[in-house]
Order: sequence, then structure tokens, then C-alpha cells
Amino acid sequence: MGVMLRTALAAALLLWAGPSFAAEDANGYANTGMSLDGIGKAYMGREIAQVMGAAGAEWLERPERVEEEGTDKVTPLLDLKPTDVVADIGAGTGYFSFRIAKLVPQGKVYAEDIQQEMLDIVAAKIKEGEAKNVVPVLGGVADPKLPANSVDLIIMVDVYHEFSYPREMGRAMVRALKPGGRIALLEYRAEDDSVPIKDVHKMSEAQVKKEMGAIGMAWVSTDSKSLPWQHLLIFKKAY
Repeated sequence: MGVMLRTALAAALLLWAGPSFAAEDANGYANTGMSLDGIGKAYMGREIAQVMGAAGAEWLERPERVEEEGTDKVTPLLDLKPTDVVADIGAGTGYFSFRIAKLVPQGKVYAEDIQQEMLDIVAAKIKEGEAKNVVPVLGGVADPKLPANSVDLIIMVDVYHEFSYPREMGRAMVRALKPGGRIALLEYRAEDDSVPIKDVHKMSEAQVKKEMGAIGMAWVSTDSKSLPWQHLLIFKKAY
């Protein structure tokens, strides 16, 4: 192999070694290098993943999801009361919204998403009679558009890592929580190499704690054993 060819290969390997992070701004954001699955932006040292579009709706509703992700085990872990108001942020097709709605018959579930196509699927399910206490909400990339001090629990299932403005969204979610309200995050475990998900779509417990701490949420618990691929992290609003 010639010297010029070895030099070219070495340069190529450096280019593809991973995303290069620029210096963070005052809010913790930084530009990243080339990535097939990121948005060209990092937050607090974590590359932000691309959003799953409405074309992925069928994947969210796949029958094997129960076995792969243990989705039937999630709602019992949330410690819900019948009167609770819950916000399912990044609800997608409402997969969890409608399951949670059955557990809060005197409360309601805000099924929030930034894609109207997803909310159209949720609205069709409501029209078919799947639940009367699910309320579709079209949010924005930096604000879920929820009423202030109105929500007992915010749940995000494999969604938070895709927020393009996690700090702004986080602050808006805190405003929406009642005093003592909780945030529950399900994220694919970055600590577990056996989880068959791309790294940019995983989050470690330490990273989640760091980012929730930045918006003033206090850590309550972490469950990394109940579900096959994800950990469930609970945080509480301190005021």
C-alpha cells in the first residue's frame, strides 16, 4: 500500500470516528460533526437524534412490541391514581396514551405530539370509542403547549432523546407540572450493549439525571430491571 493511499485512509477514518462536538453555548448546546442519525446538534455532551416521522406509526403499533419491550409492564410501574392528569409527550399513535387512560377514569391524558399526522391517528381512535378522556395536543419543538400547573405526571417513551430543544422543552414541562408533579422517562439503556438500538437513540442513567437536574427536577428512582431494553427514571418537581 502506497504512502498516499495510507494517508488517505487514515484521514477517512478520522472523519468517521464519530461526531465532533464544538464548544457548548450558555444553554448547553453545541454543533456536532457528520452523523447519519443525529440532527447536527448536541446537548450537554449528548448527540440529539432525529425524530421518528409519521411513517413509523406502524412500527409503534407492531404486535411484537409487547414481547420485545415489555410494554404491558410499564403502566403498573407509574403509580397512577384514578384522578390523575397525565401528559404523554411525543405520544405518536397514542400507544401508551390509551393504555394510561384506562387507569385514570376520573382524570385525563394529554396525547401531545408535534406531528399532526400522528394526532390524526389518535383522533381516529377516540372517534372509534377507544377512550373518552384522551385529549390530542399539537405541541411545538420547544413547548408542549400544556396548561400551567395542570399535570400530575408527564411520561416520555423513547422520545426525550429526539427533542431538538431539550432545555426549553424541559422548562416548559416543569411549568406544566403541578407542585410535586412527576416526570417519567423510558429510554433505551446506553449502558447495555445488547440492546439492539442505535447509540444515538439510547441514554444512560447518568446523562438523564444530568439533564433533568439542569431544569430543576429531583431524581426519585431508576428501574433498569423490569423492562427488557429500557430503564424507567422518575423525577419530581420540588415546588
